[in-house]
Amino acid sequence: MSKKEAGPRVCSLAAALELVGEKWSLLVLREVFYGVRRFEGIAQNTGAPRDVLTTRLRKLSDAGVLQRVQYSERPPRSEYQLTQAGLELAPTLLTLLQWGQRWATDVPATRAAFIHDCGEPLQAVLTCRACGRHVTGTDLTIDREREPPPTTG
Repeated sequence: MSKKEAGPRVCSLAAALELVGEKWSLLVLREVFYGVRRFEGIAQNTGAPRDVLTTRLRKLSDAGVLQRVQYSERPPRSEYQLTQAGLELAPTLLTLLQWGQRWATDVPATRAAFIHDCGEPLQAVLTCRACGRHVTGTDLTIDREREPPPTTG
């Protein structure tokens, strides 16, 4: 079988993008990170069509990224909360937000600063756990023989 016939590369990035790599899903997560947890608020702040928003919320909940929690019995009403899997997307969203502020110049920058628990405004960076240096993208190679390091929390 030739490389052309081999099909798409299967990897964890493709799986992650299948789950959260669509515009409305990312905007839903943005809103929940910002503390907007109810359907109406999420709909208003994202501009997502209601049927699309319903589908994305269900998909994110079914995948364990969000958890639907009832806050009223009469009438029955629910809100969405981040699970551990959802919380672990924070660095990815913050990095993407910063990238957008720098490179997507046709949109206004987000006015709110994220403050780290040290009290300073957050500037998210990716560093190598082994040496502590910043990762730039030009300093990486791929070793297809070596297994990736185990994930840790």
